[in-house]
Amino acid sequence: MKDQIITVLNQIEEEYEVKILYACDAGSRALGFASADSDYDIRFIYIHKKDWYLSIDQYRDVIEIPKEDSLSIEFDPKLDVVGWELTKTLRLFRKSNPSLLEWLNSKYVYCNHAYLAEKLKLMQDSVISHKAYINHHLNLVTRNVNDMQKKKEWRGKVYLYILRSILSAKWLQIHKQIPPVEFMELLSILENSLVKREVKDLLRKKHSGENYLTEKNMILNEFIEQEIELLVRYEKFFSVKSDDPTKELNKFFRVTLKEVWE
Repeated sequence: MKDQIITVLNQIEEEYEVKILYACDAGSRALGFASADSDYDIRFIYIHKKDWYLSIDQYRDVIEIPKEDSLSIEFDPKLDVVGWELTKTLRLFRKSNPSLLEWLNSKYVYCNHAYLAEKLKLMQDSVISHKAYINHHLNLVTRNVNDMQKKKEWRGKVYLYILRSILSAKWLQIHKQIPPVEFMELLSILENSLVKREVKDLLRKKHSGENYLTEKNMILNEFIEQEIELLVRYEKFFSVKSDDPTKELNKFFRVTLKEVWE
C-alpha cells in the first residue's frame, strides 16, 4: 500500500500544481487500533506556487480525495486522502488544532519535505494552548457519549476514540506536553489496573473488525464520567495564555515558500 500512497501523492502534486511538504497516516492505523478492514486516512500539507498567493481572491485551501476532488488514476478505495494548504495549516497550528498536532506527531510518515514537521514540532509546546486543546477533546467526548447513550450497543471504535480523547487531555494536563499519537503509549498514564484491563480487552476485540459492537461497559463508563468531571474542572480554571506566534509563523511561511519554489 505504501507504494500506491506515494503514487497518489505524486499525482496530486502534478494535477493540482502543488508541492506536498508533509504526508502521514493519521487514522486508526496511526493510533494503533486498526482492524484489517480499516481505511488508510492519509493527511498531507501542501503549498502552492507564489502566484497563487498574489491574488485579491481567496481560493479553496483543501484537497479531499475522493470525497470532493478526483484524480485521473485509479487507486484503492480504502484510501481517504485529505490535504490542507500551508497558510491554513499555520492558522490552525496557531489555534492549537489537535488534528493537525496528531498529523505532525504520527509515526507513519510518507513525505517530510524541508523538515516541515520537525520545524513545527520545535514550536508546538510553546504555541499550544492547553485550554483550547483540552476543551476540544472534552467537546469530542461529550458529543460521542451523548450519541452513544441513545444506543443499546456501542461501537468499539467510538468507545476507543472517547477513551483516547480523555487520555490525551490528561497527558497534557500531567506532562504539559503534546501527547503521543499511539493509544498504547497513552495508556501508560492510566493507573487504575481494572480500567486498564478493560481498555486492553476492548482494544483486542476492536482489532477483529472495524464495525465491532459491544455492550455498555459499566467500568469504562464510570471512568469516563469521572474523568469528564475532573477535566471540566481543570479546563475551567486553566488560564495560562501563550504568546502570539503570528509573526514567527508568517516568517515561517515566507521562508518555506522561497525554499520550495526558488
